[in-house]
Parts: sequence; C-alpha cells; structure tokens
Amino acid sequence: MVRCALGSTFELRSQRVGALPVVNRFLEAASIDGALFEYVPGEDRRLRLAPAAALGVVVRNLVLDHEPLYALGEWAAPYDPALLGLVGAEAGLLNDDRVGRSLDRLFDADRASLLTAVVLRAVRVFGIDTRQLHNDSSSVSFAGRYAAADGRARGSKATAAITFGHSKDHRPDLKQLVWILTVTADGAVPVAHRVASGNTGDDATHIGTWDELCALVGRPDFLYVADSKLCTRAAMDHIATHRGRFVTVLPRTRREDRWFRDWVTRNTPTWTETLSVAARRRDQPPDTLSVFESPLGSADGYRIIWIHSTGKAARDATARAARLERAERDLTKLAQRLAAPKSRIKTRVAAQDAAQTILADTNTTEFFEVHVHDELDRRYTASHPGSPGPATTFRQTRRTRPRLSFKLRAHVVRRAAASDGCWPLITNDADLSPAEILAAYRYQPHLERRHHCLKGHQAVAPVHLHSPARIEALLCCHFLALLVHALIERQVRTAMHRAGSTTIAMYPEDRDCPAPSAARVLEILAPLTRHHLYRQGQHVQTTSGHGRGITTINTTWQVLHDALSQRRAVRARYHDRLRVLCPHALGWKNGRPKVLVYQTAIVGESSTHDPRGWRSLFVDEIHDAVISDDRWESANNYTQGNNGIDTISAAIR
Repeated sequence: MVRCALGSTFELRSQRVGALPVVNRFLEAASIDGALFEYVPGEDRRLRLAPAAALGVVVRNLVLDHEPLYALGEWAAPYDPALLGLVGAEAGLLNDDRVGRSLDRLFDADRASLLTAVVLRAVRVFGIDTRQLHNDSSSVSFAGRYAAADGRARGSKATAAITFGHSKDHRPDLKQLVWILTVTADGAVPVAHRVASGNTGDDATHIGTWDELCALVGRPDFLYVADSKLCTRAAMDHIATHRGRFVTVLPRTRREDRWFRDWVTRNTPTWTETLSVAARRRDQPPDTLSVFESPLGSADGYRIIWIHSTGKAARDATARAARLERAERDLTKLAQRLAAPKSRIKTRVAAQDAAQTILADTNTTEFFEVHVHDELDRRYTASHPGSPGPATTFRQTRRTRPRLSFKLRAHVVRRAAASDGCWPLITNDADLSPAEILAAYRYQPHLERRHHCLKGHQAVAPVHLHSPARIEALLCCHFLALLVHALIERQVRTAMHRAGSTTIAMYPEDRDCPAPSAARVLEILAPLTRHHLYRQGQHVQTTSGHGRGITTINTTWQVLHDALSQRRAVRARYHDRLRVLCPHALGWKNGRPKVLVYQTAIVGESSTHDPRGWRSLFVDEIHDAVISDDRWESANNYTQGNNGIDTISAAIR
C-alpha cells in the first residue's frame, strides 16, 4: 500500500490491483486455491501462514511477474491482500524461508491427485476437448554444480537428477532437468507435466506419459501426437495394443524413408492438395501442402502418410545448392594446396581425411566422388656445391605426393531432388484420412508456445533454489500458472470467435491483434490501481485508476496546494497550452481531484478574447505545474460554495 498526504486533512492510500481480479477468476474456476488447501498439509498450529496460502501467492506471482522467492514479500506489499488470498498483514509474513518450507510440503503432498483434480475441473468448467493431446519436452537449465541433486530420495519420493544431457536450449555447458508437457488441441491447454532427470531421452518417456494420460482422461482412444522420438517399436506397440491412437514423424533413419525416396525417383506419386498456407513475405508464393499414402506401410504394420510442401521443396533445393557450392569450393582449394610445392599434407591418408572432413562439414558425402592418388615427383640435385657446369653430375630424388580429383554425382543430386519437400508421418489410426492426419500434426507447434511462455513470461530460469525437492515443487507451480495463462488466452479467443471478430485492438497505438496472448492481456491490466481517500482517518471514497498517473497527480496536487496556501501563481500546461493559474480551492469531484483557479493568461498566445476568468480543472489533466513569479489575482465574485468541488481539501477564505 502506498500512502500520500493531501494537505493536512486528507490522506490517499493506493493499493495495486493489476490483473489479479482476472487471474483470481480463473484460479477459482479451476479450484486451484481449493486444491492447494486440500492436498497440502497445514494443520500445524505453529504455522503463522498456511503453506497453501503461500503457494497461492507463488502461483499468482508466476502468472503476473515472476519475482524470485526472496522478493515475494516486496512484490506482494503494494497489492490488496485479499486479492492475493491473504488476510490482514499476512503479506508481511512472506519470505524465502517460509515459502521454501511451503514448497517442501507441496513436494511431499500427493501432487498427482492435486493436479488431476485441478485439470479435470478446468476441463469440465471450460468445456475443453481432450480427444486430441500433444506431447513434447524441453529442458530447464541450471547454473551451478548442484552436487546434491543426484536423484536421491526425499522420504519415500525420488527426485530428478540435475545433470548434463541433450540441451534444447543449446547450452550443453549447463546442467538441466527435462520438462515434459502435454496440452490439448483445444486451445493448447496444459493437462499434464512431468519432470525427469537431465539425461533422460525423449524416447523413454512416452510410455509412462501415455499411461498417465489414460488415467487422467479415463479412456485410451484419444489421439496422441508427438515428435519423432515416439517412433520406437516399444512405444508405438504399447499404445496400439492398449487401443490407443498415435501420430508421429517417421525418422529419416528408418528403412521405410529410404525406400520411398528411392521409389519416388522411378514413380510419380498421386499427390492430393489439402492446404494452402500464406507465405510470411509478400514476394513469396503460398506454401501448398499435399498428401500421399505410401503404398508400402511400415515394418510394424502402421500407415505412412507422406507430406509434400512446396515451400519446403524450395528451401531444400536452395540449401542443397548452397552446400554443393561450398563443398566444391573447398575441395578445389584442397586440390590446389596439395599441388603446391610446400604443401604440409604429405600422405594419401591425410589428403583423404581432409577431403572427407569437407564433405562431412557440408553434408555432401553422397554427392561427390573423390579420388586421391599418388603422383611421382622427381627432383635433381647437383652432386657438389656451387654453380653447375658442363661436367657437373646430378642426383635424382624421387618422392610421391598426393593429388586430389573429384566429380559431382549428378544422378545422386537428381535422386535427392525428386523427394524435395517431402516428409512422412506414421499412425495406427485406420479411420482418419491423410488430410486429417496432417491437420492433427500441424497443431504441434502450438505446444511450443507453452514452452515459450514458460521460459519467457514466466522466466523459469534462472532457478534461485538448490533443493531438488523445492525445484520440482516450484515447477509444479509453474504448471499451474501455465494452465491459467492458457485458459485466459483460450477464453479471449473463444469470445472473439463467437463475436465474429478477427482482430482486437490490443497492441500499442490501438493496433489490431489477430491472436491475443495472455501475456498481453495481463500487461494491459497491470497498471490498474485502487485509491482510498481518507479524511481525518475516516474513509471517504474509493476509486480506481491507472497506476502510472497517480505519481503525476500527487506531484501536481502538492504544487497547487503550496501555491494556494502561499497565494502564489502557478504556470502549468492544460490541454497543450501553457497557462498562468491562481488556485483558490482544491478538493475532489466524483472521486477525482479537482482545483478551482483564476486564469490570468495563456503564455505565448495573442488572442482577441480575454483569457482571464474562473476555471474548474481536474488535477490529473494538469501537467508540468510549477510555482511562478506571476502576479496572484482573484475576482470579486469568488465564493467558496460555487466552485464545482464536492469535497474541499483547502480553499482561500
């Protein structure tokens, strides 16, 4: 709470509101606070603040700003405690030790049941469709040793090991945890998450994730969509034998992929155009997507659907041409180096290794035929020192030197070009058409938006914790915050669709936004503030306004109040005009600060109309107010009762 004295009689107390009323609406709808109080134990009478209440503040903080735990009390101080789920002075009890112990209790609690209750209620209340679920993983990086985070158990529960692994943040130098997230195809609403050790591969997570989703939604027939790590015999057979359905990408290393790319060089697939996607640049053609079901299924007996993208075909051709040009340039330079008299590459093996390195770096090994051969180099040296003469004899020295020749395999280039823009999907669903399978997989990038929100707006890293149990509990709070973000975003876009609106003016300068994000909604509402006016300790009125303006109001009010008490003139800008004002009364009108002034001049303007006269102005519309040396003036018709002000704080008598 911020307090500001307005003269000797009134006091203005401001409490930040921000987007908390909106956030609380969705927390209540999903019963997140209720689930925390139900599943996180807090019966100890010694507790001054219930752990569930502290965790509720953590979730709200992650949704709005994400301040570190040690700054949570400072973050909560300006807010109305009731909006944070607190009572009275409980905000002053928030500190990193107390919140850390609350995270310990959350880790020890039955988090699976807690999250299941929250997700099922959200699905029921908001009518979320769970017939299609998308899964993907990301990494959460940690800076530090984390020697104790080796997977040891806390009580009866094991913790995930913070260790090195395949970093999806492109930071192999940092330890990490693997964050596994599943969302619906209806608004990308998160329904499940897992935290695994940092060296866990994605292919080992799908069976456990799918089993958990079956228990969550209560049936196995939902469509499970994931990236190529799902394409293992164990994972696909597990889903298929338990009457589940899946769609995933067939890896390039599979034999079926090589077979089709060879088959397409001799046959012409019957592509069926299904979708045209507008290009990102105006000078580019649209991307046309076509489908074709492979005449030969997978070795596991599943359907393979090939997708052809005109945009990807152009990119593939351009990238291959660039790689070929680079490889040819580097091989030519290598051949010239070998032919130089002072070449440091002396043997055929060294020359072959150098050529293979070039081909590997440019990924063009299959496109070039490289041959390294030895060439006999003869040199003649005089048998004695000095200049040679007619009788000088010479000694012949023979040495073999490597030479390089290469040739582009044009038929291999044509073979690769035949499958430009093609990539395969594999599924066990016998009822979906190829176009429907493509449409299902094309929703997968929406899941990446949730990872972006986790690492962007929610700022999951850096993690200012050392205990692996507390880290897992904090990631559970991140999941709840991510759920709130998704629900807000889904509700806004659903309302736009029902209203038939394609855009909404949410960007700066009222520019149209076709796809509003929850982060932008919360950003717009963040400055909202509630102001309480007190007169001699008694509450007079409560108003709400934009937080950024209150500092200006307080500063202008003080200048006007000082000028009134000293009977001094003020120079201030009102409606873009610099005016000379003489304050006579200061107070409030319908909750807004207002001042009665006698205007004596408009600086810098010459007018046929006399600018002198009484003006009743709202203080929040006055800017750049300063006390000046202009003459203070009044008029004979001034009365305290006729000033346009409801409640007077100070006035000339």
